[in-house]
Amino acid sequence: MVARWIESLTGALEQKKEYRRDKARLDALPEPYRSAAAAMHRYLNYCGGIVDGETLIAMIGDLADLWERAAADGTPLREIVGADPVEFAEAFAQAYEGQHWIDKERARLTEAIDRAEREEGK
Repeated sequence: MVARWIESLTGALEQKKEYRRDKARLDALPEPYRSAAAAMHRYLNYCGGIVDGETLIAMIGDLADLWERAAADGTPLREIVGADPVEFAEAFAQAYEGQHWIDKERARLTEAIDRAEREEGK
């Protein structure tokens, strides 16, 4: 009972544990993969805009898989991200469907205009 109440306030505890495990995997990478993965993780957190916990967990897990494989194979960084790392990161984020923060803002804007229009008609 208490665990469900806490999770309703803080989010799923298992998701937090999984996120921490995947983040630790990124932190354990050898250089230069660790730095590249950390930069991409930061970018995805700021610009990915994903608010759905399950989608975010899947994305970070896949990010850790990507960089672990690259490190194990010795793949050069530019062979992974290409000439434009931003384009790569954004394409990576777009592969994950889920609710984004902008979706909430779009709905909020639409609702505000609808309310204002109803008031206008009175």
